[in-house]
Amino acid sequence: MRTFIAIDLDEEIKKNLNQFIKKLDKGNPSIKWVKKNGMHLTLKFLGNVSPEKVTSIQSSLNKAAQEFSSFSLNLKGTGSFPPGKKIPRVLWVGIEEKEPVQSLQARIEEEMEKLHFPKEKRKFHSHLTLGRIKKKSNLDFVLREFHQYEEADFGKMKVEKLTFFQSTLKPSGAEYTVLSVHPLK
Repeated sequence: MRTFIAIDLDEEIKKNLNQFIKKLDKGNPSIKWVKKNGMHLTLKFLGNVSPEKVTSIQSSLNKAAQEFSSFSLNLKGTGSFPPGKKIPRVLWVGIEEKEPVQSLQARIEEEMEKLHFPKEKRKFHSHLTLGRIKKKSNLDFVLREFHQYEEADFGKMKVEKLTFFQSTLKPSGAEYTVLSVHPLK
């Protein structure tokens, strides 16, 4: 099964982000927008794991989660990957308080490495993906509008848990199932 570890977002933030997407989406097939139920902050993508390994992953997540107190997460500003490119591949919303998220992600990375999951080679950049550019046409309006929100506030929430998800790829898009929840201390 295909899995990842994430911070699931509060419904209010998902609603705010979904309204923002609706403002930008004018039926343009060039961009694949994230659906409301798929909005989360990915901390570690594990890929395919065997059902036998799930218990070990959950045990490691419990251990990592208990080392962190709950913290505030403020979604603020917009950006794109790769940065500075006229036509980006990914449109995202940023995280204002980077330190707690980055420390938590690094700790999860350590625990997963012990279970033989390869360490991510790229530096972790805390962000929430909103859309992926599929075609490089008809993007002027969306990109112009999107960049007007570089300082916008999309909501604040208290992070109190980690979520271990299964992702099932379907023609209509990925479907997410919660495998387990791991409370922070």
